[in-house]
Amino acid sequence: MARAGRLVKPESQDLIHLTVLRREQLSPHWMRVTLGGGEIEAFRPMGYDQWFRIFLPVSGEQGLERIPAKANKLFGYLKYLRIPEGVRPVMRNYTVRAYRPSSAERGAEIDVDFVLHSSAADGTAGPAPRWAESCREGDSVVIIDEGLTFNPERGTDDVLLVADETGLPAIAGICASLPSTAMGLALVEVPTADDVLEFDRPDGVEVRWIVRDPASKPGTEVLAMLEALTDLPTGTDVHAYVVGEQALATGGRRHLVNVRGLDKDAVSFCGYWRLEAESRSARSRLTDAPATA
Repeated sequence: MARAGRLVKPESQDLIHLTVLRREQLSPHWMRVTLGGGEIEAFRPMGYDQWFRIFLPVSGEQGLERIPAKANKLFGYLKYLRIPEGVRPVMRNYTVRAYRPSSAERGAEIDVDFVLHSSAADGTAGPAPRWAESCREGDSVVIIDEGLTFNPERGTDDVLLVADETGLPAIAGICASLPSTAMGLALVEVPTADDVLEFDRPDGVEVRWIVRDPASKPGTEVLAMLEALTDLPTGTDVHAYVVGEQALATGGRRHLVNVRGLDKDAVSFCGYWRLEAESRSARSRLTDAPATA
């Protein structure tokens, strides 16, 4: 396999102001928020697992207007931190679940799917899911495009995709972007049977769902499924992609490289979140890792 970079950067990383068009509860643990309006025409869709930084208001739009350019880079981020608490928008990383270009009837739209690990009603939800449950049409956000973690130059004909629920939007986006002749296997772990959200994919890509036991830690069951596979695609052209909870991402890559013999350059992986981490440090928030939870 020819070597290819891990990340694919976007054409531009300028601030893009958008508004909420609508939201829809898809399942017990999924809320879809559709963004558009504002500066949506400045967004350049790349397909696959395109991700972005999103800045969510905490006290109206005044904080959004104070976000500095390049807030996703070190010096810009330090300026962002100077915005007073209580005004400073929350910054998180999310995946483009779907992009629809403008038409004669409507403007362009971006769907963003938020995992609802907890409840906004009882105060246990984090700031991003809490916003997703309470946002209204016309609410403002700001995003910065970050490009792709799934580099198609690593291969799109034969894929192995592995994720917990936080990686489901990325896997769905990848499958929507693959050539119709692509072959492969996707393993996806979800919290409940109601959270199985089917998505379009090439006929040759099989999806195997696993509904997690409530007593199990997220990511452990899909990792065990990966390790137990006897029909794992391991050809020289396979492109493996493992995302989700940190232990799943690192454990999956370790298994594929050390046990199954895949070239390390054939495995794209990313820890979206850490199970027992209640907050992220400034350093971890600036890593090139697209989180979705």
